[in-house]
Amino acid sequence: MSKLLLVMLSILLCAAPVFAQHKLIKKWETDSVLKVPESVLFDAKGKVLYVSNIDGTDPWGKDGKGSIAKVGTDGKIIFIDWVSGLNAPKGMGIYNGKLYAADIDQVAVIDINNKTIVQTIPVDGAEGLNDISIDKNGIVYVSDSKTKKVHRIENGKATVWLEKLQGPNGVLCYDGNLYILDNGGLYKAEKDKSVTKIADGMDGGTDGVENVAGNDFIVSCWSGSIWYVKADGSKEHLLDTRDQKINSADIGYDAANKIVYVPTFWKNSVVAYQLQ
Repeated sequence: MSKLLLVMLSILLCAAPVFAQHKLIKKWETDSVLKVPESVLFDAKGKVLYVSNIDGTDPWGKDGKGSIAKVGTDGKIIFIDWVSGLNAPKGMGIYNGKLYAADIDQVAVIDINNKTIVQTIPVDGAEGLNDISIDKNGIVYVSDSKTKKVHRIENGKATVWLEKLQGPNGVLCYDGNLYILDNGGLYKAEKDKSVTKIADGMDGGTDGVENVAGNDFIVSCWSGSIWYVKADGSKEHLLDTRDQKINSADIGYDAANKIVYVPTFWKNSVVAYQLQ
């Protein structure tokens, strides 16, 4: 290779655009008074956070101790037990003034204005309902990590929508499709139920998934790591708290302000991070 060619190549490499990796900057952390918080849901309309409290040493215990907390977007606890009488609630979704919470083998429906459970929807055969997402028509999708299925709830009736998965957890209705976290990978399920892999290799119990912009997503893993997944399937590792034994369960996301809300599970707090 000639010296001139080497010089030209060096100039081109130096001039090539450098894309900075995304990062998370800690904004605040709540007091450690929550009760094994598993999921955070950002309510853009109410400008508030809802947090599911498992409240117990058994994340799947039917003990009636579970509740939903209400937290301000400044990290101040409004109500630790905003609504009680649940078992071990996890993922949540909001539609038409109602908050839906996955609770082991049923979905609790809470009237937000009245702070009361107005309905419980049984899911036949369910053993470990985990995450919830609701589409624009009010159809609820809920994963069952134990039976390895995704259920669909329409007009108060649950049916099996997808099965024979490996360990589904996070679900997200976005742009007419359902995105599913399953055993370390992010997948897109089409309306015909065909499944396409977007990215894998995210070990430690893929847990929560949120859309950031376009076809980019942010994914949490329960063991204590958070990933940024790009549309082309490439990944950036944004956070790793495994050495500190701090979990990162089912995240919430404020898209307008690019804030990620992370429930720390056994550490009994929620941490807010600015996504940059």
